[in-house]
Amino acid sequence: MNNDDQTSRPAYSLGGDAIPAQVRIARPTDKLEDVIAFYRDGLGLPELARFEAHAGYDGIMLGLPGKSVHLEFTQHAEGSPCPAPSFDNLLVLYITVPDAYDRLNERMQWMGYAPVEPENPYWLERSFTYQDPDGWRVVICRETGI
Repeated sequence: MNNDDQTSRPAYSLGGDAIPAQVRIARPTDKLEDVIAFYRDGLGLPELARFEAHAGYDGIMLGLPGKSVHLEFTQHAEGSPCPAPSFDNLLVLYITVPDAYDRLNERMQWMGYAPVEPENPYWLERSFTYQDPDGWRVVICRETGI
């Protein structure tokens, strides 16, 4: 089968009832307070919920944006290391209002988060890339990707 055959078929669908009502992207960390400072205080993601001592876990959920998609970071009492797999595993935030884009990058840098060189040169002219306390990368891009 060639590529043309694959793109001419409709995408498989589970139907309207199978569309997720909510998406959570969860990741452990050993630096929960530093990660909270980066994502909530630096990037400005709203805190949706927080929990402590739940089966040995502390954690926080942050909106991306709103409540239907959010990030969860957890830390276990016995340790939760989670090194980033590569410099090209990215969370990309599209901030298309020029003043908001500038203010967000100014705040990140004022808080001590220096931009890092992106692995993929695509991001060089259109964004700033930052590395969180665990080494995961976040791109703040001034134009949408699609």
